[in-house]
Amino acid sequence: MLQSRVLVIALILLLSTTFPEVHSKTIFEKDRRDWLVIPDAVASYIYEAVNKVSPRTAQFLADAAQTPAVVSTRNFLIRETTKLSIMAEQLIEKIKNLWYTRVLGY
Repeated sequence: MLQSRVLVIALILLLSTTFPEVHSKTIFEKDRRDWLVIPDAVASYIYEAVNKVSPRTAQFLADAAQTPAVVSTRNFLIRETTKLSIMAEQLIEKIKNLWYTRVLGY
């Protein structure tokens, strides 16, 4: 019972984006800060597969993904992962700068 609820929640979170938006994003785009691109792409593929089998179920999943709880959770995750991504980029730049100035002597 608990496993099925977790799976439903995970699927809803994955499907919580607009589907045309997923197709416009590339997963390996260099300047991409949104770490949720890969789950969004997976959600799009799941939606397309479900839609081929049962359009009614696919519509239900799409509607469930737009509920306020799912949307607010997804927005929170996007905000926090963006902050983490920016901090990681800053750390990499500091390490590069340290490497070039201290180790290589540039």
